[in-house]
Amino acid sequence: MGTPFFGNDVLFLLLGAIMVLAMHAGFAFLELGTVREKNQVNALVKILGDFAVSTIAYFFIGYALAYGVSFFTSAEALTQKNGFELVRFFFLLTFAAAVPAIISGGIAERAKFQPQLAATFLLVGLVYPFFEGVAWNDAYGLQAGLEAAFGAKFHDFAGSVVVHAVGGWAGLAAVLLLGSRHGRYSKQGRMTAHPPSSIPFLALGAWILTVGWFGFNVMSAQSLAKISGLVAVNSLMAMAGGTLAALWAGRNDPGFVHNGPLAGLVAVCAGSDVMHPLGALATGGVAGGLFVLLFTVTQNRWKIDDVLGVWPLHGLCGAWGGLAAGIFGLPGLGGLGGVSFAAQALGTLFGIAVGFLGGGLIYGLLKATVGIRLDPEQEFEGADLSVHRITATPNREAGG
Repeated sequence: MGTPFFGNDVLFLLLGAIMVLAMHAGFAFLELGTVREKNQVNALVKILGDFAVSTIAYFFIGYALAYGVSFFTSAEALTQKNGFELVRFFFLLTFAAAVPAIISGGIAERAKFQPQLAATFLLVGLVYPFFEGVAWNDAYGLQAGLEAAFGAKFHDFAGSVVVHAVGGWAGLAAVLLLGSRHGRYSKQGRMTAHPPSSIPFLALGAWILTVGWFGFNVMSAQSLAKISGLVAVNSLMAMAGGTLAALWAGRNDPGFVHNGPLAGLVAVCAGSDVMHPLGALATGGVAGGLFVLLFTVTQNRWKIDDVLGVWPLHGLCGAWGGLAAGIFGLPGLGGLGGVSFAAQALGTLFGIAVGFLGGGLIYGLLKATVGIRLDPEQEFEGADLSVHRITATPNREAGG
């Protein structure tokens, strides 16, 4: 028999990597459309800069920490199996880089630029791959312990907890350490509205993310032999459920409506391969309503200035997704089985702890050493001018 041909799987995974890479444009335009005009350029530069730093951190440290694979070998060795391990690195890098892209939206409009790049390197090089290795490579014995105790490992097919909850809870830590934007809340407790600068760009970002998500979820099979149409349709149903729930709960607000599909897709990642489509619809619906409710509570009642709502969207909906896989994945609710709610709950809690404590440690260290916040004058001027020396519309503002 000849050598097995891996070309099909390499192409399959490469297309997935490209789709998830495109999602980072979605992160950029979602943030651009949500922040005020004086911070639009900064949103674009942050996402691209964070992705480049993530690539370096994950190539040299993170991927080896998670999977024990090093690229410090010959090109001949790297091209084994048609270079499958290389393209798998590329695919999983796009997931890892989503963590700082998530955080970017929460800390927008008042965070220093270079310290954020440093935080990205540490998060993608150390914090994220630690939990990734635990969840997806059975590192450190947690999965074996859960399986022995509950008959099933912690199941997170495409990263509700590994990517989204970790990123969302790390983002919450960063937001709390930064404090709210100047003028957002008065001493009397009143809130000043900072409406989105561009609903069309916000919507474009949401659409790019939504389309790319089908690469995020479906290609998590990582081989053609394991591809499942169930994952695709469950993603679709969760997207629809999240959209409709946010449309209703958000009373037609376009910001809520366009985050609704993202909430549903965040939540369905974990169990998209084991749920029935009706379970996925319910999972997405709960997530859409959860996002609207908790975004409103965090902003209005708790006075937490999480600009894009990354904690409710990714942190809470991601945690809900981890739990939902242990509910709607059960055969009694139409699922394929092989999951345990107890294992899902413990795995989810561990992911939350890693994200929040890891994010708190990194941003706390940076705050104590180099500072993580723009000074008041720079914040008033806007990150575009104070960091990048140009605005999004220089000709128009100059009267050109």
